Amino acid sequence: MLAEEVGELLRSKGLTISVAESCTGGRVGDLLTDVSGSSDYFLGGVISYSNRSKVELLGVSEKSLAAEGAVSDEVARQMSAGARKFLHARIGVGITGIAGPLGGSPEKPVGLVYIAVSSDKGTISDKNLFKGSRTQVKRQSANRALEMIRDFVSEKH
Repeated sequence: MLAEEVGELLRSKGLTISVAESCTGGRVGDLLTDVSGSSDYFLGGVISYSNRSKVELLGVSEKSLAAEGAVSDEVARQMSAGARKFLHARIGVGITGIAGPLGGSPEKPVGLVYIAVSSDKGTISDKNLFKGSRTQVKRQSANRALEMIRDFVSEKH
């Protein structure tokens, strides 16, 4: 199970993690906490579905939201940094996207999801275009986030 692998990696390196989730609605936190002993490394999460919560809880820039929109690489990066700061974690994850079936546009279609993982050593981000139902997009997004966490922790720490 990928969440167990991520947990073992975080624990072995003495790292903590927090998440800021929008379109996944807490699914990444749920997967991480499905692992017994996850309190050793998982500090918590913020489900920041509204722009207001992104700004007030995570410190996302109102200028970035106005210029790029909530579903953007820049906002995902700021969400990951905000999750780290808000919950005092070494690793932060930010996820923002359009799970559908409503809300898409030609510029930002349903299934567009940005994921960022950050620490004081840097940030990685990924633009994804997932297919399927709302539930499938959320599931694929959460799984991709776990893959990115695993790779980030393996490479950067």
